[in-house]
Amino acid sequence: MGSYAYKYCMCFTRKFRSPAADPPPDVRAAFLAAGGGDGGLRRFLAQAQGETPAEVDRILALLSGGGGGGGGGGIAARLVGPRPGPAPSLDDFFGFLFNADLNPPIATQVHQDMSAPFSHYYIYTGHNSYLTGNQLNSDSSDIPIIKALQRGVRVIELDMWPNSAKNNIDILHGGTLTAPVQIIKCLKSIKEYAFCASPYPLVITLEDHLTPDLQAKVAEMLVKTFGNLLYIPSSDPINEFPSPESLMKKIIISTKPPEEYKKFLKSKDNQNINGGLANLAEEGSLRRIDSNAEESDGKDELDDQDEDSSDEDDPKFQQETACEYRELITIHAGKPKGHLKDALKVDPDKVRRLSLSETQLAKATASHGADVIRFTQKNILRVYPKGTRINSSNYDPMNAWTHGAQMVAFNMQGHDKALRLMQGFFRANGGCGYVKKPDFLLRTGPNGEVFDPNASMPVKKTLKVKVYMGDGWRMDFSKTHFDTFSPPDFYTRVGIAGVRADCVMKKTRTIEDQWVPMWDEEFTFPLTVPELAVLRIEVHEYDMSEKHDFGGQTCLPVSELKQGIRAVPLHDRRGTRYKSVRLLMRFDFL
Repeated sequence: MGSYAYKYCMCFTRKFRSPAADPPPDVRAAFLAAGGGDGGLRRFLAQAQGETPAEVDRILALLSGGGGGGGGGGIAARLVGPRPGPAPSLDDFFGFLFNADLNPPIATQVHQDMSAPFSHYYIYTGHNSYLTGNQLNSDSSDIPIIKALQRGVRVIELDMWPNSAKNNIDILHGGTLTAPVQIIKCLKSIKEYAFCASPYPLVITLEDHLTPDLQAKVAEMLVKTFGNLLYIPSSDPINEFPSPESLMKKIIISTKPPEEYKKFLKSKDNQNINGGLANLAEEGSLRRIDSNAEESDGKDELDDQDEDSSDEDDPKFQQETACEYRELITIHAGKPKGHLKDALKVDPDKVRRLSLSETQLAKATASHGADVIRFTQKNILRVYPKGTRINSSNYDPMNAWTHGAQMVAFNMQGHDKALRLMQGFFRANGGCGYVKKPDFLLRTGPNGEVFDPNASMPVKKTLKVKVYMGDGWRMDFSKTHFDTFSPPDFYTRVGIAGVRADCVMKKTRTIEDQWVPMWDEEFTFPLTVPELAVLRIEVHEYDMSEKHDFGGQTCLPVSELKQGIRAVPLHDRRGTRYKSVRLLMRFDFL
């Protein structure tokens, strides 16, 4: 690999020899134990790596086809080629193991049961999906929506407001200085990219601040733009949500039904249709509707009254308008009124979506944690960032997940640690955007008892992680990116995000002046709730005088980790995978 020369003190040059990425001792031992040829590799994959027969066949077929993903046709031919032929070498075996496409740390295909109701899944959810930056004065655009869909996000939020002329619909964060974008532009982009990363249903949550005539316009746009992709429920109300499998490549609407329509339905029992409509119009009830008023970011009390009390010009109410709009709603949102326990009541005859801010959720789980879990066994709970997060930061999602909340809405335009955790969590199940909730969150005991995330629990599983080495920075970064005068000094942090008892971070020693650091260090993590644990991995470059430089990160769901020696690709702060940077690690469960 040669050497690297660094200048210092203007006229002096220091040379550093760059060592070869030699296989660690464990890789040498595994190579000798496996033996050569197709049979040896098959045996290694099945026994040492714990791959299923189907996955073994898939890997061997991939190698036979030329070693895709950068494995190299020559290496592939020697690993699985016919005999007689060139025998595979240790370097061939090492090259396979250190290839993140051929030997990934988690499964890359959907493998969970997708036939259960929506309420049985965590769903990758965005918050104010149209914003390009902060929540106060950034631009609204379809670009953040496209980026979210490309990452596998399955719930997109749009805030609908009348434009200045009151004749069309803008998307913007109401009550702020955010610049608008026309709804039709967002809808067209959603149609184009809806299923680019996942074939499973896309949910659009509409925060509705429109008059009935504009609601009718939205309904027309949705039908015209999405066509057969738009799912229209056949019954009202539904007592169980459909499954992701039954609605593949379908777009689903979730919002609060128009107030006028609900009042109209109530009036039908005592008045004829025309009389009911006339009375509603006379009462001046046809004002601007904040259909998701409970989702206004500043509201943290469940028993607050609806803030929408101002009257608009009374547009003529048209029965077909409200019906048209309402008929498109599959997941009905409801405003929580009164006491918390009432808001969390489960109706056996219908299902709904309830939205709580992160602050409301903290209060709810502290006082009524069991009720929250019971509610989420059948209904959908959406959690969103509190209003003070004007910089589009995010919150710790673990409290929501441990209480069964399906839609934990995040600002996707940032790059904070909470978002990295969210990205890692949804790498599970092939990255399809739907992750099956653990069975313990779906069970109710004979006396109504449910899972208690705050209870003291025994260790259920122990994860052993070994960090062998890293490589790829010398390909993806300039030689002076980390240090002007010498090669980088890398160390790795490894830890668990999960229930409080499982959370911990550990670190390796720092390897000085090496582009290919060799750590060969092992860590053990006892886990009480491994089903919800996420493995955090970060690489940093030690700097004595300044803040340590960032060298890559990834988060991986512990329940999806494959045993054995694995190549772990690293990502930048925003979650974009580096082209070459990766770690060689080993995972074992005790």
